Amino acid sequence: MISVVILTLNEQAVLPGCLSSLSWCDDVLVFDSFSSDDTMEVVRRAGARVLQRAFTNYADQRNAALRDGNFKHPWVLMLDADERVPSELAEEMKRVLATAPKSVTMYRMRRKDMFLGQWIKRSSGYPTWFGRLVRPHNVRVEREINEEYHTDGEAGFLQEHLHHFPFEKGFKHWIERHNRYSTMEVTALTAEASLRVPLTAFFSANPVRRRRALKLFAYRMPGRPFLVFLYLYLFRLGILDGRAGLTFCTLRMVYEYMINIKMKELRRRQNGLPL
Repeated sequence: MISVVILTLNEQAVLPGCLSSLSWCDDVLVFDSFSSDDTMEVVRRAGARVLQRAFTNYADQRNAALRDGNFKHPWVLMLDADERVPSELAEEMKRVLATAPKSVTMYRMRRKDMFLGQWIKRSSGYPTWFGRLVRPHNVRVEREINEEYHTDGEAGFLQEHLHHFPFEKGFKHWIERHNRYSTMEVTALTAEASLRVPLTAFFSANPVRRRRALKLFAYRMPGRPFLVFLYLYLFRLGILDGRAGLTFCTLRMVYEYMINIKMKELRRRQNGLPL
């Protein structure tokens, strides 16, 4: 009933955990960006299928996987290697799809972000809805980073969660990854700079449209990195997540600051000014 595709690039440390949570699935495709570590050995031992494509951006990779995956089943669950599918979510997906109307072509779900051995529910800004369970030919992925899933049909909502372990490969990897993410985010934000943010979008029932409006508004505010920290740590009560909450909110502030300074760098270079 459900196939799974996992995006990978040098994920030998975290991929076994992801694959072990998919014992219920008989069609797992690893869509790899030519890993140079032992990711392919992990895939071989697990008996999963492999397709490889040079990485361009996340939206391109996901669209290519949906297009070229040759999936066994009509529904596809899209995962990252640091995510896990708990049994409760697997059972809910099977149960819901057994009676899903033909008009529904995508299901949105939420994640539980894990850090220092706990779910950082408050400081992670939960809940964010992701369109991950899809009919491949009815869904397109847009935006090269922090992707948006769009469907030509209706979208449903699942109650169970993916489990996400963003620090499984250590702080060094998280910082290096978000250094890349911040560069990609600047590119995306530059392309979106002229977009209007209609007032109705802030109250839209579509979580993707609502999130985009809030994001475009937030990135036009002065002092945004510190405001993000205050929002997550105080307003969203990340302070109740203890040491994990404080650490995560601080890292989020650093990430937002990286985006800010890279945006300023881009503007100065466009105007022929030195750093």
